[in-house]
Amino acid sequence: MSDERPPLYRVDPAWGEPLHERVATPVLVVALEGWVDAGLGASTAIAELLGASPTAEVATFDTESLIDQRARRPIARLVDGVTVDLTWPAIRVLAGKDRIGADLLYLTGPEPDFHWRSFTAAVVELVKRLGVRTVVGLGAFPAPTPHTRPVRLASTVPPQSADLIGRVGFVQGTIEVPAGVQAALEVALGEAGVPVIGLWARVPHYVAAMPFPEASAALIEGMCAITGIVFDTSSLRAAGEASRRQVDELIAGNAEHADMVRRLESSIDSEEGEPDPFGLPDGMPSGDEIAAELEQFLRGEGS
Repeated sequence: MSDERPPLYRVDPAWGEPLHERVATPVLVVALEGWVDAGLGASTAIAELLGASPTAEVATFDTESLIDQRARRPIARLVDGVTVDLTWPAIRVLAGKDRIGADLLYLTGPEPDFHWRSFTAAVVELVKRLGVRTVVGLGAFPAPTPHTRPVRLASTVPPQSADLIGRVGFVQGTIEVPAGVQAALEVALGEAGVPVIGLWARVPHYVAAMPFPEASAALIEGMCAITGIVFDTSSLRAAGEASRRQVDELIAGNAEHADMVRRLESSIDSEEGEPDPFGLPDGMPSGDEIAAELEQFLRGEGS
């Protein structure tokens, strides 16, 4: 009996071999669900990218061995009490194009619950078979920054891709934080000699639980700056401006909230270098109260 495990992914037969002949040195964008995504920055960005051009399925991963089905249950579709369909969680690689026809690949779906080392090894293998030139991960985290200032990005890279980090910025100093599978992918891809960078949008902590399109636009624009691909973010910028006006309207009616924003502005504007991405200035409220009021306001309950 063989101890060899079956492959973790299946390539669509339409792609044929060798896989790299179907794409020209593509960029792979990684946006897996389930880890930190303040303001829905990464999920909105990947939705925008996927909607920009037709896509084709390149490969699917074996979610039976990667996903806890009780944590991410399939969706049953019922018609008059009859279960007519069952949609299972899927981790897929899709192929698309940017505005000028450059090839792109997208790794989408839920973050695996199990077998991270096997998963990252499978992704590295697939990346090499497809001739990927650069891998870009997308994410967003809540930060002590005001909504009245442009969204700033931070980046993470393995040592082998240190040349990429200066193009975006990074969190200075040494910190230890729980890791998502994106971090495992960065390490594995770096060891395999594939350029890789994680982009993280800093989302104002008091709007982190709501959609914040400015973060998504910043992520896409940062990705374009690093890789040379071309996308239009004007619709996200317009949505971000509308969102900003809504937040402005609520904050203007509360002196404490307005003072919090002014203090955040002062802290950001006076910082030399990179500010602490996780710490609030002394005496600053946590933002929980304003976040709750914003949610209520945006649902129309505060009118």
